[in-house]
Amino acid sequence: MAKPKAPRRTLESYSVKHISKTIRAADCVLMRPSDPAKPSYVARIERIEADARGANVKIHVRWYYRPEESIGGRRQFHGSKEVFLSDHFDVQSTDTIEGKCTVHSFKSYTKLDAVGNDDFFCRFEYNSSTGAFNPDRVAVYCKCEMPYNPDDLMVQCEGCSDWFHPACIDMTVEEAKRLDHFFCESCSAEGQKKLQNSHSASRLSDTKVDTKRRRRQ
Repeated sequence: MAKPKAPRRTLESYSVKHISKTIRAADCVLMRPSDPAKPSYVARIERIEADARGANVKIHVRWYYRPEESIGGRRQFHGSKEVFLSDHFDVQSTDTIEGKCTVHSFKSYTKLDAVGNDDFFCRFEYNSSTGAFNPDRVAVYCKCEMPYNPDDLMVQCEGCSDWFHPACIDMTVEEAKRLDHFFCESCSAEGQKKLQNSHSASRLSDTKVDTKRRRRQ
């Protein structure tokens, strides 16, 4: 007669000695890939379990996919630190944990002053069998009507408040950085009137074009 498996118990936390970090459910971690040439996998811990003696610790994880791991592959608007929360669950040994990381919401990530090596962001959930995303659409910007890639610099029109890639408005990144004001084609006539009617030249010189881009450490 087969010996019944010993019951396992759920741990609230566990100290991973080889990285000197304590992990808990809902923490995000970097996991060692099967191919050393690939970047670390990113996962969210769902549950931590151990045997009755507190040994043989396993983590139940929900994987994040990188864009290149999805059915559609990486696209122009995907950020270099973007990951998708998948429906792929797994059980792994704590020995495969390489470190802890943070997966920010898209909004929180775009407000970071600096992006570290262990910072990622997620704006989509991903169905690994169908390749479907949730949400299935997001806001688009610029003439190219692309979702925002936080790695790219963009300039904002002072008239309509839309954002534009420098290349899409026949401008280099360096030129965009030097702008004091920007009005898109549709708003340029109205924008020129606003500038001419301004009461303070010094106030104009202090106003810089708002730009969107994350800075990395």
